[in-house]
Parts: sequence; structure tokens; C-alpha cells
Amino acid sequence: MNHERERQAIVEAGRWLSARGLAPGSSGNISLRLGDGWLITPTGAPLGRLDGARLSRLDESGEPADGDPPTKERPLHLAVYEARPPTGAVVHLHSTWAVALACLQGLESRPALAPLTPYQVMRVHLIGIVPYARPGSTEIAQLVRARAQDHAVLLLANHGPVVAGTTLDEAVFAGEELEEVARLHFLLDGRPVRELSASEVDDIRRHLRR
Repeated sequence: MNHERERQAIVEAGRWLSARGLAPGSSGNISLRLGDGWLITPTGAPLGRLDGARLSRLDESGEPADGDPPTKERPLHLAVYEARPPTGAVVHLHSTWAVALACLQGLESRPALAPLTPYQVMRVHLIGIVPYARPGSTEIAQLVRARAQDHAVLLLANHGPVVAGTTLDEAVFAGEELEEVARLHFLLDGRPVRELSASEVDDIRRHLRR
């Protein structure tokens, strides 16, 4: 099977993220679960200029089956799928504000950023912080696997966000929302902030859907 619809979905998502300034240069990568494996963006491929026919296809064991060579972050993506079986897509970005947040000291001690907006609660409220490891390494995949069990949204220290979604749209939108959450964090730094209360967060989760 050529999976034309899935290939086009990745191309469109890449263009969208690039146009939003969330994947500068050739940074960032996208993967999508298939019935018999995965599609993943190739190594060094700018998200804004993806060619659907050249996307890497991985077989059921995660090994390259055809297409261009896959991104070096392939183990990271596969670790998320392994840790979170419902995951249908994974988006990894190098978006400016989220990367800036990932470079702050002491972030590991915060289980989640303070809930400020309903959409933060709906899409990215619980953020898992992943200690630094070299991109593409076995170590980073192991760290991601451990954190992804409890978090669909991860922030890799000194690196950037990784977002899992049941659909590609869900992962893309959560990646965008995380960038806004990070931006708000810096814009409000040092100012008195009204956080959403625990009861307000619970109310949002009960009544609002993604």
C-alpha cells in the first residue's frame, strides 16, 4: 500500500508547522502510525518542503522499509509509541519559546507549568520533563520511553518538545499550544499571575473536549 492519504497528511502538517515558525531550517520531525508500521519524515528534510513520495516507511519492527533514510530521532518516536499504545502520531519540534523553556535551570523540579488558560489544560497541562541526552541517542529514547508513559507532552531539556496524539491533528495542535504556553511563561515572568484553581481545572476537564 502507498498510504497516499497519510503521506499527504504529513506533508500538510509539515507545511503548517513551518509556516507557523515552529520548525526552523531542517529541524523537527513527524511520524504517523500505519496498520503495518509507520511513516516518518526523512533525515535533514525541512518540514515545509516535504515530498510525500520520499517519506520514510518503517516496518512493524521499526526498521526502514523504503523511502529516504529516516530522521535520526526515529528511536525517540518509536519509544513514544511503545510507551503510549493509543498514540497515532508524534510531532517533535524545535520551536523557539518551547526550546527557551527547555533551557531553563531547575525545570525538572516542576511537575507541570502552572495552569493559566483552558486550552493549556485541554491540550498540554501535564508536561513531562526529560533530562538532557544527545539527540538520536539510545539514552534519549530510554528517557522518553519512561516519561511518555504518564505524559503525552514532553519537553526535552536543551532540545525541544515532543508531542503524542491519537491523531496527527491532535499532536500538531498540542505542539502549537505548548509554544503559546511557553511564550506566556516568559511574557508573565515576574508579574503577579492568576492561575486556574484545581476546581477550575477539574471543571474544564469534565466539560471541554480537545
